[in-house]
Amino acid sequence: MPIKHAEISVGQAVPWPIYDEQGHLLMASGVKVESQHQLESLLENGYCNPDAMWDTIPSKLTPISKASLSPSGAASSTQTAPDPNKDVVMELDSVRWNVGETLYLQVHDHAATRYTVRLIGFVKNMSVMVTAPTIDGKAVIVRDGQTFIVRAFPGKKAYAFTASAVKSVYSPHSYLHLSYPKQVRSSTIRQGSRASVKIIASVTIGDPEQTAAATLGDLSMGGASGVIKKQLGNKGDVGIIKFKVSAAGNDEYLSLKVILRSQAPTENGLEYRHGFEFIDVSPQSKLILSAFVHQTLAEMD
Repeated sequence: MPIKHAEISVGQAVPWPIYDEQGHLLMASGVKVESQHQLESLLENGYCNPDAMWDTIPSKLTPISKASLSPSGAASSTQTAPDPNKDVVMELDSVRWNVGETLYLQVHDHAATRYTVRLIGFVKNMSVMVTAPTIDGKAVIVRDGQTFIVRAFPGKKAYAFTASAVKSVYSPHSYLHLSYPKQVRSSTIRQGSRASVKIIASVTIGDPEQTAAATLGDLSMGGASGVIKKQLGNKGDVGIIKFKVSAAGNDEYLSLKVILRSQAPTENGLEYRHGFEFIDVSPQSKLILSAFVHQTLAEMD
């Protein structure tokens, strides 16, 4: 996510690591911005991992209740923290989305029909504007009133709301007006939440190294399990797993360092299920993995 001017300033320490677009670290968390020139350079070239940002942004949805205040009006130290795993309902303008955010439209009465679009902007209480849905580069005819489930997966949050097509605009450029939602549902995808998948991967592990194809059956931010025709390596071995995912509308190739944590025969006894933990994952790979896992989990909902 690009850095915004309101989030960092001269003389203040940055609250999270800042990277360039290739994922190289520009400034570590806690380092102070020393000059206006340095600030301008960070604003022009800096990006942050949304996973880190969400942990530092105060929620507008959890106001302190009167019961939790002391007689002096200060917040009580015994205030119960909100459950981060529960769904939260919010207004659209409370969501931190940037222009260009990838949104997924699922036709309400035909769940198998889905389109990938980009957010252009919105006018509060009027409409949300997105790029025109396409299939194989060709514009799709969307009838006025057609209802969609709209989803987005920035950072470690998943968002969903229902909207209907208000108007398709074709000139000078094609885009679509969607109805402005009354509410947006937000849910947090936990680190250990596993998405059911069917992905062919290449695994290289063991001493001496061996390489084999694996069929991944589930995937999380922390690891994956896959079925291999033979036992590959031993528990504790370090290796590499490579596979392709479709995240935010793009095909992405991941090459991740792993530790083999478990190994057991499958139910038919003809293959072996291997459990892998991801380690030393780069910021760029984390973003791709996060987008794919969140997208898959939300679509399973």
